[in-house]
Amino acid sequence: MSHIAVIGASGEVGSRIVKELSDRHHQITAISRHPENIPSLPGVTALKADLYNTDEIVQLLKGHDAVVSAVKFVDADAQQIIDVVKQSGVQRYLVVGGAGSLEVQPGLLLIDTPEFPEVFKTEATKGAEFLDEIQKETNLNWTFLSPSALLGPGERTGKFRLGKDTLLTTGSGSHISYEDYAVALVDEIENPQHPRQRFTVGY
Repeated sequence: MSHIAVIGASGEVGSRIVKELSDRHHQITAISRHPENIPSLPGVTALKADLYNTDEIVQLLKGHDAVVSAVKFVDADAQQIIDVVKQSGVQRYLVVGGAGSLEVQPGLLLIDTPEFPEVFKTEATKGAEFLDEIQKETNLNWTFLSPSALLGPGERTGKFRLGKDTLLTTGSGSHISYEDYAVALVDEIENPQHPRQRFTVGY
């Protein structure tokens, strides 16, 4: 059993990560601006906090075995949140990443393809910038997990593929459920395979 802090614990992905951690009997500090939306589950302590209140977040993170960031990139400043984790003294930092920075072919990122939806470009651009920033980090043991192109509600099957920097696709497209994304991320917490790396998950 580990003590894990999840920032952005009330969101679509964050809440699934909290549930997966709870189901595996970890102790979770679930942090959100809206703690009333955090699932009430065994081992979960829901706390209200603002990511930009640096001193408060640092204190909340101290003493944990790992920190998971599940906040939207448009709602976070990359260097600020990286600095917060470092100041807390927690060594393991896992980031819920985006798909836009994955390659669809050598030298071509998903975000740069004509089919990429305009409505998601700001978030995807911020996600790519976050990845660039954290790849410079040498003190934290970080991991950045990118989903497939389509990430949404579905089943927890526990059956998926892992990749590195290239978008995973099938004959029916590129997708992963929130639930299986959470499985892959918690697997990485329990059995680290990608220190200071980005990897991806898909069917």
